[in-house]
Amino acid sequence: MPQQIFPEMTATKPKVFTEARRRFLRMMAEVSGLMAVSGLVLAAYLKSARHLVATAIRPPGALAEADFQSACVHCGLCVEACPYDILKLARLEDPVPTGTPYFIAREHACEMCTDIPCVPACPTGALSHQLTDINQASMGLAVFVGTETCYAMQGTSCRACYMACPIKGEAITMEQFTASGRLLFQPTVHSSACTGCGKCEEACITAEASIKVLPAALLQHDIGTRIHGLS
Repeated sequence: MPQQIFPEMTATKPKVFTEARRRFLRMMAEVSGLMAVSGLVLAAYLKSARHLVATAIRPPGALAEADFQSACVHCGLCVEACPYDILKLARLEDPVPTGTPYFIAREHACEMCTDIPCVPACPTGALSHQLTDINQASMGLAVFVGTETCYAMQGTSCRACYMACPIKGEAITMEQFTASGRLLFQPTVHSSACTGCGKCEEACITAEASIKVLPAALLQHDIGTRIHGLS
C-alpha cells in the first residue's frame, strides 16, 4: 500500500543508496592506494634506518649511532655549517637513514677544521658539543685492506696515505719489512690516534682504495674511549 501511495520514494531510495555506495567505495580505494604508497615509503625508510653502509661516515662528534639517530632532527644545520661542502643529507634512495648527515671519504674527506663548525651548529647535541679538539674526533677507523694492491707493498715508493694524514706519524706510520730480499713498507693504522677523517682513503692512488675508513657504527671491536667517549 505505501509503495502505491508514494511511488517516488521507492524509485529514489535505491538510486541515492547506490550513488552513496559508489562514493564510499571510491574513497576507500583512494585511501587504500595512499596507505600502500605510504607503506612502501615507510618500508624504504625503515630499511635505510637499519643499515649504515661502510662508506658513510658521520660528522665529527656524532653520538653512538642509535643515540645519534634519536637525537638528530634532520635540520641540516651541520651541513650548512661545513665550509667545504663535505657533509650531505641522506635522501630517501640513499642507503643511510633519510635526512641524516654523512660524508663519503673516497669522494671528499673531512677537512679537520680546528673550530669544528658543524658541532656547535647542531641544536640537539646529536653532535656532541663536548668535542672541542678535532684531533680527538672518532668518526671511524682507517683499515689497511690493500695487501695485494698497495704500491708500497709492491716495492714502489708510495706514501700517499701517510702524507695525507693530518696526524702523520701517530695515526699512520709506514712500517718496513723484508720480503723476497726486497725492503717494503706497509701503511699501519694506530687506532689510538686515528680520527676516521678519511684523508688517507681519499688520497690513495690505487683504483680501489687500499686503505678504507669504517664508520664508528660498524666497528666490531672497542677502539678506545675516544669512540663515543664524548657522548
